[in-house]
Amino acid sequence: MNSLFGVYECNADAKGRVMLPIAFKKQLTSVLDAGFVMKRSIFSKSLELYPMATWNEMVKEVNKLNKFVKKNVEFIRMFNYGAVPVELDSTGRLLISKDLMALTGIKKNVVMAAAGDRIEIWDKKAYDKFIKDSANDFEKLAEDVMGGITPTPSE
Repeated sequence: MNSLFGVYECNADAKGRVMLPIAFKKQLTSVLDAGFVMKRSIFSKSLELYPMATWNEMVKEVNKLNKFVKKNVEFIRMFNYGAVPVELDSTGRLLISKDLMALTGIKKNVVMAAAGDRIEIWDKKAYDKFIKDSANDFEKLAEDVMGGITPTPSE
């Protein structure tokens, strides 16, 4: 699967159902039928939506950890905490469980943002704050993360 792209504002209904944006549906056409896994993010107060194949590959790596090392077991437990299988309903909506909504502060206004091989799901106010607070640090972050990469010549 290629990297996803795009940021879209959506609305959650009273039951926590959110329409998957059409642009994401088009990008995910080949994996829609297999479903997704939704879990809380490790580094932010948001959710992550993984196509099932992507999730399965990641879990293979996590399952390689030595389960006789306590911190590995704790990591696996917390990594999987709140992870739930999700399928789109007949109208293209996905359901965010009440506990995941409460955990992340998601209410009505939602942002779905592509993040490589997954989609992040945020409460709109939290997303806007995160972007605003991070904007000033992005220059340094880009240099630290990408500054040592040598571009490959174009063919």
